[in-house]
Amino acid sequence: MATKNDPYRINPSEQQGALPGRARVFMPKVTMCELFALSSRDPATVTLSLDVFAKRGGLTGPHKDGWGIAYYDDGDVTLIRDVAPASESPWTPFVADRQLRSHMVVSHIRKATTGAVCLKNTQPFTRELGGVRHVFAHNGFLNGVEALFDPGNARCRPVGDTDSEIAFCILMNRMAEIWGGDAPPSADDRATVFHAFAGRMRDLGPANFLYADGEFLYAHANRRHQADGEIKPPGLHTLARTCPVEGGSLADDGFSIGSLNQRVVLFASIPLTDEDWRPLDEGEVVIVGNGDEWGGIA
Repeated sequence: MATKNDPYRINPSEQQGALPGRARVFMPKVTMCELFALSSRDPATVTLSLDVFAKRGGLTGPHKDGWGIAYYDDGDVTLIRDVAPASESPWTPFVADRQLRSHMVVSHIRKATTGAVCLKNTQPFTRELGGVRHVFAHNGFLNGVEALFDPGNARCRPVGDTDSEIAFCILMNRMAEIWGGDAPPSADDRATVFHAFAGRMRDLGPANFLYADGEFLYAHANRRHQADGEIKPPGLHTLARTCPVEGGSLADDGFSIGSLNQRVVLFASIPLTDEDWRPLDEGEVVIVGNGDEWGGIA
């Protein structure tokens, strides 16, 4: 069971076939947004709990300016967002009760740095491109990003007024150049565009972001506000787990992940357990699909 001092737990009896073992969580205080993402071989149940994860959105943490979660499902995205703190949102128990399953999930808890606290500024953001739903979430701030956005030639325009959504639209407009055919572009072409975009964004400020196109999940790590008050790497952490058929469960009080014979790659702003999460280097890009890291361009 979880405790107030150990809010994340791994409980082998709760769900068959998910991540085995047990790990204790430590949660440093932060002042930027928080990111979470999952890529799995088989659809996984990801439960957002009102008890702990929601408290980080307004009670135990400063992230009180809205939250959201996006699940890929049968070629589309289930997107749930709310401007209320997650600790007060009626959507939080709804998500927990629905037991939604997906092979790719992106979630965000907001601490506003630019833009009003309203639904149009609440992440994750999503757009259609090439008949596919694309999802984006960003942690940090991007000074002067609006100067890189050309509304006259934009396929994608921001609905709100955050630097994060402007960055997403810039990425979508660049991706539109390769997503115009009858078939999705090659993995190499997509990775090339993403790498170039990431390099440009990190020149503007802390640029940790997660991007998904339904087939691949892209993570870019930069810098973030750390527990000692400094803005420095790591901006993201990652953990890869292979789950045996015979049992085990990851049932932390923020996310529960369960499936048989599973392979899962997780990304989080802060390590969720005391397992061997790998901090991503400043400027590092990781691309995963179906729970495996893609071995394309460096």
